[in-house]
Amino acid sequence: MSKEKISIRFFDDREVRAVWDEKNAKWWFSVLDIVAVLTNQNDYAKTRNYWKYLKTKLKKENSQLVSATNQLKLLASDGKRYLSDMLDYNGIIALGKEFPGKKANRFIEWFTYSDDSIDGKSKTKAYALFESSFISSIDVGTSKGLQQIHAYLFGGLYEFAGQIRQKNISKGGFQFAVSRFLGDTLNQIEAMPETSFEEIVSKYVEMNIAHPFMEGNGRSTRIWLDLILKKRLKKCVDWSKISKSDYLNAMMQSPTNSKVLEKLLKHALTDKINDRETFMRGIDYSYYYEEND
Repeated sequence: MSKEKISIRFFDDREVRAVWDEKNAKWWFSVLDIVAVLTNQNDYAKTRNYWKYLKTKLKKENSQLVSATNQLKLLASDGKRYLSDMLDYNGIIALGKEFPGKKANRFIEWFTYSDDSIDGKSKTKAYALFESSFISSIDVGTSKGLQQIHAYLFGGLYEFAGQIRQKNISKGGFQFAVSRFLGDTLNQIEAMPETSFEEIVSKYVEMNIAHPFMEGNGRSTRIWLDLILKKRLKKCVDWSKISKSDYLNAMMQSPTNSKVLEKLLKHALTDKINDRETFMRGIDYSYYYEEND
């Protein structure tokens, strides 16, 4: 199970879990997660009952969809693993077509979005980082280390991968560190102490304000933060415990008030620093934070 590759996709802020099938080289997706999405249902029992009803209906219609389901163990909210009905890519598209309406059509459009995008390819690289020997060679807590992470995630995808930006950038009206002084700014951040949780968060906030790359800052810096926490405190962030809206709100406030971010991150700290599933799930959430609504 430790080698199991887990992925979490998001549709309308709902999780759609998936498990990688190494033997057949494909993803299997949670049927109940998708039924919950398409029926806009939060009650697990009602979702399960609806799927039971739909399966019976499909069997009577001699649909191949039911026979195409596979049962795999998924981690539940109680921390235990239970067998759950799963469908592959084609099966999920067929399932989506059983639900009428614009939402089902929008779901299918979202689900068939190609992983060949820059984000898709970068995310695949981020997954691979966990099992790469490269991760142990990263210069933790330094601007060089952050450049190493960025180059790994975006090498071959952006021509500026791993390179400190030479232009000024802003986002939502907020001006990040002036490029002309960025070298000095990064040296000052690098010299910041990281002996306590509060110091590490302060360093993370300053690096976010610096925003040293033209693109890909958030995804790179969250890994950078986790590596510092792992080295100094034997902790890391379980990003799945932090919602997208809460994270973005805390980051917006952090330049003037980092207490909200501190509280958010502290609540999500875990000592599972070498747990593959925690890392993979963290990558899923990290990339989700960057998606445009």
